[in-house]
Amino acid sequence: MTVPNDFAPAVPGGTLMIQGTTSDAGKSTLVAGLCRLVSRRGGRVAPFKPQNMALNSAVTIDGGEIGRAQALQAIAAGIPAHTDLNPVLLKPTSDRGAQVIVHGKARMNLDARAYHDYKPLAFKAVLESYARLQKQYDTILVEGAGSPAEINLRANDIANMGFAEAVDCPVLLVADIDRGGVFAHLLGTLECLSESERARVCGFVINRFRGDPGLLKPGLDWLEARTGKPVLGVVPYLHGLALDAEDMLPRLAHSGAADAVQSLRVVVPALPHISNHTDFDALRAHPQVDFSYALAGIPPPPADLVILPGSKNVRGDLAWLRDNGWEEVLRRHLRYGGRVIGICGGMQMLGQSLSDPHGVEGQPGTTKGLGWLDYETVITREKILRNVTGALTLNGSPDVCGYEIHMGETHGPALAAPALYLVADQSDGNGTRPDGAMSADGQILATYVHGLFDTSASCSALLAWAGLAGSQAFDYPALRDASLDRLADTLEEHLDLARVFAAIGKRADASP
Repeated sequence: MTVPNDFAPAVPGGTLMIQGTTSDAGKSTLVAGLCRLVSRRGGRVAPFKPQNMALNSAVTIDGGEIGRAQALQAIAAGIPAHTDLNPVLLKPTSDRGAQVIVHGKARMNLDARAYHDYKPLAFKAVLESYARLQKQYDTILVEGAGSPAEINLRANDIANMGFAEAVDCPVLLVADIDRGGVFAHLLGTLECLSESERARVCGFVINRFRGDPGLLKPGLDWLEARTGKPVLGVVPYLHGLALDAEDMLPRLAHSGAADAVQSLRVVVPALPHISNHTDFDALRAHPQVDFSYALAGIPPPPADLVILPGSKNVRGDLAWLRDNGWEEVLRRHLRYGGRVIGICGGMQMLGQSLSDPHGVEGQPGTTKGLGWLDYETVITREKILRNVTGALTLNGSPDVCGYEIHMGETHGPALAAPALYLVADQSDGNGTRPDGAMSADGQILATYVHGLFDTSASCSALLAWAGLAGSQAFDYPALRDASLDRLADTLEEHLDLARVFAAIGKRADASP
C-alpha cells in the first residue's frame, strides 16, 4: 500500500460526481478507489449513488437494501453501508418492469413509463439522503448511472446531470478505452450535453489502458485542444482485481484452476434474472476451483458442484432452466453422485411448487418446482432483509456470515433437516433458528443465506462436502481489501490528484 507523503495534496470538503460515457466504463471502481484514497488520508468520505439499477444488492446496517457497488464503496471508505448511500434502487423483474426500492425498502413494481412519472418523488428521496450525508461527511463522491448522453432519459433525470445540476457539483467523465472509440465516446458525450452541463465537466479520466502511454499522447493533446477540458489521468488495465460487481456478469464466463493438483469443478447457470452473483466471487478467485457460468444455448460443462443462484424472477428463470435442458442435466448430475446447492431463488426452485398469488414477480400463478426437496414456497409482498451469522450443519459446524434478501416463505417437511442454524433475531430458547434444508442422501443443500463462500471456514467446508480433498483456507474479504488498496495505489500514481481534489466542491463557473 502506498503511504501518502508530505507533499500529497490535501483532501478538500465538498462533492465530486463521477459519470461515464457508457455503462461499465469504470464509475463504480473509480469511486471505490477514490474513497479508499481519501479515507487513508484521514478524510471523512462517503460514496453516493442517487439511482442504481442492479440485481446485486446488500443489506445495510439500518436494515435496508442498496446496490452491491455502494456496499463495496462503503468498505473502501471505512464506513458502515447505510441506505442513504443509494436512496433509489431499481431491480428489474422483466425487460420493461422493475421493483422500486426507496430508502432501502421495496415500495412497488413499475414499468418504465410509470417510473418516469414517479421520478419527481424519487428525486425528493435522493435529495433527502444527500442532505443527511452532507451533515455527516466532509467529502461525498457521487457515482452516476449509465451515461448522461442518453437523450431519451434526460427529462426528469435524477441519476446523472439532473442530480449534478440540482446540487451544483462538478463532474469527472470517465471512458473505457478497452472498448475502443474512447475519443468518440468522450467528445460525443459532451456534444449531447447542454451548455450548463458541459460547463460542469471538470475533466476526463481514461480507464483500462493497455500499452505505451506515449503512443496515446497525441490523442490526449487533440482531445484537450478540441474540448478545452483536461485529461486528469489514464488508468491502466488492472488484471485480477477482486471487487464486487455492480450488476453485470464477469466478462469471462470461466475462471479456472488449471494448474491446481486438485480442483473442484463448479458450474452456475447464468439465469436471465440472476441476482447477487457476487455470491460466487470467492469461488471464481479460489486457487482450487474451476468455475464456469453456463450460458444459454451452450451445453453446460461437466461439474462436481452445480449451484442454482438467486433470481429476481424465480418462476421465469425456472422456466428458462427447463427450456435449456437443465432439469435433465441436474437429474443426471445427481444420479452420478454430484452435489447441488440452491441459494435463495435457487432454493425455492428445488422444492415441490412455487406460488406467486399476488403477481409480485410476474403474472400470478403457481409453477411446479424441480421436486428434489419436500417443501413449497409462496412469494409474499413483504421482503425479508437481514444480515445473519450462524453455522452450517456439516461436520465441524463452520461459521457463516452472510445476509438474506428474499420475497417468499418456504414451508414443508424437508426443513426439519436444516442446512444452517442462524443466530435468532429473538431467542427461541436456544438462541438459534434453522435455515434451509439438506437432502436425506446428503447431495443437495438449500439455503436462503447469501455469502456462504465469503467466510474461509464455511467455504472450505462446502468445497470439501462437494468433493474437494485438501481444500486450502482462502480469505476472500482480505483479497478484496488488498484489491482496494491496489486500486487506490494505482490511482495515486496515474491520476493528477491535485487537480482532481481541487475540483471537489467547485461550482460550474469555476476552473478546475
